Amino acid sequence: MLVEKSGAGARVENGSLSQYAHCLALMLLLTVLGLSVTSCATLPHRHWPDLAAYEPDRQEIKSVPFFAQEAFQCGPSTLAMVLAWSGITMNPGSVASKVFTPSKRGALQPAMISAARRYGRIAYPISGPEEMLTEVAAGHPVIVLQNLGLSWFPKWHYAVVIGYDLDEGCVILHSGRTPRKRMALRVFDKTWARSNRWALLVLSPGDLPATAEQAPFLSAVLGLEKAGQWEAAVEGYRAALDHWPGSLGALMGLGNSYYALGEKVAAADTFRLATQRFPTQGCAFNNLAQVLWEQGKHQEAVEAARRAVSTGGPLS
Repeated sequence: MLVEKSGAGARVENGSLSQYAHCLALMLLLTVLGLSVTSCATLPHRHWPDLAAYEPDRQEIKSVPFFAQEAFQCGPSTLAMVLAWSGITMNPGSVASKVFTPSKRGALQPAMISAARRYGRIAYPISGPEEMLTEVAAGHPVIVLQNLGLSWFPKWHYAVVIGYDLDEGCVILHSGRTPRKRMALRVFDKTWARSNRWALLVLSPGDLPATAEQAPFLSAVLGLEKAGQWEAAVEGYRAALDHWPGSLGALMGLGNSYYALGEKVAAADTFRLATQRFPTQGCAFNNLAQVLWEQGKHQEAVEAARRAVSTGGPLS
C-alpha cells in the first residue's frame, strides 16, 4: 500500500468561518453602513502595509472576464470569473450546481475550494492585505469574502479583486452587477475584516502563488489528488519541486500521482529519487517496493521493503 507524505502542515481551509454568501444588492447595504464606494481618499488602518513604500502603486488585471451576478449567485459568478481567467471555458451556470446551496441561498467557502479543485485548479487560501496586494501585483485575481451588512445583521458577499490604486486609496473589484467597481480601501477593509480577511486564489496547477509557502501549497496540490485530478496534481508537484527541490512531500506526492495515472516507470523513478535524497525515510522505500513488485522486479522490491522496515519510525 502506498503511503502519503504530501499534506503535512496544511492550513485550515475555512478557518473559523461557516458563513454563506447571500450576495444582496450592494448599494442598499452600503447605505446601511453609511459608507461611500466612490470616494477613494481615505486610508486603511494599521493592518495594511505601508502603502507609500509599496510597489507597484497601481495594478489592474484586465484579462479577468466579468459575469454579472444573478440573485444570490455571487459565489458561482466569482468562481466562474477566476476559472475563466485561468483558461477554462466557463460561465456561472456551469459552476452553480457545484457550489450553490439553494436552501441557504449561498455558497460556503469549502464548496468554493472543492469546486475549483474539481476543475483541476489550485485552490490556495490566503489572508490579509499584504498577501492580497502581492498576489494582485503578480497578476493573480483574488476572490474575497465581505460582510456588507453589520456584525449582528451579516450580508455575506463574494467579489473578485482585480486591481488597486494606492495613490487614490482604492481597490478595484468585479462585484455584483458592476465590473471594475472602485471601493475605498477603508470601506473595503471594514467589509473584508468581518470574514477575518478570507481570500482565495484559483490558479493553474503549474502557476505558483507569489506568496506561496511550501506546506500550504502542497496541501492545495493534495486537494487535487483527493479530487482525482491526477494530471493536474503531477503539474502542481512538479511546480513545487522547481521551487523547493528538497521537498520530500512534493516527491512523494508526484510519485503517488504518477502511480494513480498508471505510469509506473515514472512513479518508480520518482520514488527512487526520493530514497536517494532521503535515505532515512521509510515511506519512500515502501512506495518504491510496491511499484517495483508490480513491475515484476521482485528482488529489488524485497530489498527496498527491507530498507523501509529497517528505517523504523512511526511507520515501521
